Amino acid sequence: MIKKLVNKEQKLAVIGLGYVGLPVALSMAKKIAVIGFDISADRVALMQQGIDPSKELDKEDFEGCDITFTNSLDVLREATFFIVAVPTPVYANNAPDLTAVKKASETVGKVLKKGDYVVFESTVYPGCTEEDCLPVIEKISGLKMGVDFKLGYSPERINPGDKQHTLHNVVKVVSGCDEESLNVIADVYCLVVEAGVHKAASIKVAEASKIIENTQRDMNIALMNELSQIFDRVGINTYEVLEAAGTKWNFLKFSPGLVGGHCIGVDPYYLTYKANDLGYTSRLINAARFINDGMAKYVGEKAVQHIIANCEKVKEAKVLVLGSTFKEDVSDIRNSKVADIINHIKSHFINVDVADPHADSHELMEEYGYELSTNFSTDYDVVIVAVAHKDYIKKDAAYYTSITKPHGLIIDLKGILRNKISSRAYWSL
Repeated sequence: MIKKLVNKEQKLAVIGLGYVGLPVALSMAKKIAVIGFDISADRVALMQQGIDPSKELDKEDFEGCDITFTNSLDVLREATFFIVAVPTPVYANNAPDLTAVKKASETVGKVLKKGDYVVFESTVYPGCTEEDCLPVIEKISGLKMGVDFKLGYSPERINPGDKQHTLHNVVKVVSGCDEESLNVIADVYCLVVEAGVHKAASIKVAEASKIIENTQRDMNIALMNELSQIFDRVGINTYEVLEAAGTKWNFLKFSPGLVGGHCIGVDPYYLTYKANDLGYTSRLINAARFINDGMAKYVGEKAVQHIIANCEKVKEAKVLVLGSTFKEDVSDIRNSKVADIINHIKSHFINVDVADPHADSHELMEEYGYELSTNFSTDYDVVIVAVAHKDYIKKDAAYYTSITKPHGLIIDLKGILRNKISSRAYWSL
């Protein structure tokens, strides 16, 4: 198969062209013929013009690519190697939402032919690919895995906003339903992954490896967040403590903060869900999730307490929140915990303005029920630097002083203004 792909006698398809799928599709398209499939006609139209709807890639990234963007099943049928890269979020109760990945499995089932390959990149719990997705594919296609087609899993490692760790220079974990498929899948990814691949022992092992990558980070950040709350009560700055502790050679570098987005704040729930299904209740992972999910309220409460202590009329108080995406210098608002801060403050009938140079106001309204503000004041009672965008790092202390009242509080979640604010009250995690 690899020879036919390289000679462009066969085509590879990527299903789902978001933050994960589009970079994979474009990278592959510089080497082989690719079909980029997405169910959204509007997104397809943008990509046909060389525009990334996620605002991660530049127009130049589309150049020199042999790729056809489509939402047509007839076009998708031309492919023989399918990569599925659709979102796997959680429901409001934190149970895995497999809607997109199952719909994608249905799509694959409709176009699958004998001899084809299917590889999932979507983050799932161990066993999901074979136990939840495979039955859908086999039922609709009428084909049997291992006999008529091959199945594999290769967890995505795309990090939005990160131009250093890319698909090309990060080792790719690959797995297959048998040794033959493992080798073919590895060869396909080696076309674009210069760092090479790691061949996992099984599909379940590959699925589990992705889950624990982010679960590990979640737990380490939870420790920092709990330490931050303890040190706040002690009356010392967490970042100063971390700097001192960091002088030891084996101290791991983590910092406190909000844990949102589509990976770290979501993936652990897939693992705990699977554990519960198997009769095991995870204590440590659930504790980390509890701490991190509670940080937005903790921050919001700091703002409310300051206003109650310093403002005669609470309902006339004003708060400015700088940043609303889930991380710095990206436009991605999925699972942004900044929304929880805003909602907590608003629940006390306090006025909140929101600014963000990267977020889309319409998307914020649809997802969280608030828009970016257009008219800003110079007399805020609290300013919360919620996301460490470069735009906010560049601003000096005079700027933050100029937009707050004399009794104003600057809340700096990532410590970017530490030791810079002197004429206003200052607090950081």
